[in-house]
Amino acid sequence: MKCIFCQIVNKKIPKKILYEDDKVIVIKNIKPVAAVHLLIISKKHIPSIKGLKPKDKDLISHMIFVAQKIARQRKFKGYKLAFNVGKEGGQMIPHLHLHLLSGKIKALP
Repeated sequence: MKCIFCQIVNKKIPKKILYEDDKVIVIKNIKPVAAVHLLIISKKHIPSIKGLKPKDKDLISHMIFVAQKIARQRKFKGYKLAFNVGKEGGQMIPHLHLHLLSGKIKALP
């Protein structure tokens, strides 16, 4: 298991988990580009949006609703959601994850 996100999901690498359910975990990004920069990570290993199957559409909507829930709980006035797709699209780790950013954004992840 070389995927760092799979290792975090499977608790092989210690990381403070801010939220967890049966489909996702949420952690802080170690290289934030905003005042708040969280990652909503799929527990299922899917390399990127490119690898999604029609059966995965519920996972994507779930990830977005988790972002909304966290934003409401933390009383964000505004926020940005971003899926980076593929290396050329800025995706650093080939495991499906959604960026939740709030506050002053330095640059897009």
